[in-house]
Amino acid sequence: MQARQQKEMPSAAATAEPVIRAAGLTRDYHLGDSIVHALRGIDIEIARGEFVAIMGPSGSGKSTFMNLIGCLDTPTDGRLWIAGEEVEHLSPDDLAHLRNRRIGFVFQQFNLLARTSARDNVEVPLIYAGVPARERHERAHRALAELGLATHERHLPNQLSGGQQQRVAIARALVNSPDILLADEPTGALDTRTGLEILAIFQRLNKAGLTVVLVTHEADIAACADRILRFRDGRLLSDEVNPAPVDAAAELAALPADDEEKEGAPPCVHPQESEPR
Repeated sequence: MQARQQKEMPSAAATAEPVIRAAGLTRDYHLGDSIVHALRGIDIEIARGEFVAIMGPSGSGKSTFMNLIGCLDTPTDGRLWIAGEEVEHLSPDDLAHLRNRRIGFVFQQFNLLARTSARDNVEVPLIYAGVPARERHERAHRALAELGLATHERHLPNQLSGGQQQRVAIARALVNSPDILLADEPTGALDTRTGLEILAIFQRLNKAGLTVVLVTHEADIAACADRILRFRDGRLLSDEVNPAPVDAAAELAALPADDEEKEGAPPCVHPQESEPR
């Protein structure tokens, strides 16, 4: 039986001005003489403090929408506001600032620098933000500690399990205290237990006030969100409130102990031996 969270009445934060607003959002791609209509006039508002899952088959437009609200791509038509700022009116520098300071990204493949320690990976957004070295080290250490990786900050990615690598990626996404966390198939490369660990982290962050937008093609993953958007053929097919989201932490606690994956760094590798000096 799935553990469900009892939803409370929306807070003042969740009823304030939308942190994401799209009006008539359209994205076309030209392939030779053909035009692919990836998004067809999407109208969506996402309130601050929501946990939203976006579902749809391949080619539905969900990843295109994620790229647009993450300011990684520009719309062909329509208007987009992120954290109260209309994206179309921003200069390239202001757009980069918005992307780096207001939005955190988590991807399926982790996207960690292979020859760089966990702490240094987390520090990357702070380097681009011009944060002094001492403050970078402190903030990265704190972000990793909050995700249970305080003793792993000197490890390289290949010395970490898949779940640990994804937690490093989450710490990197959070280190600038963003308004929005965008997660594109964040559990796709993980086993069931580790996926639930990541979802439990997202739910905990969301309860603390962070807006979470998650793309997935799996219904059981989407069931952890407060709201589920379904895309098909570039259109928003449905927009539904989930009255009883699955409690990922409770689901994790209910897994049989003998199913637990024994994850960790390879026993023959030590960070002191392989980390660049």
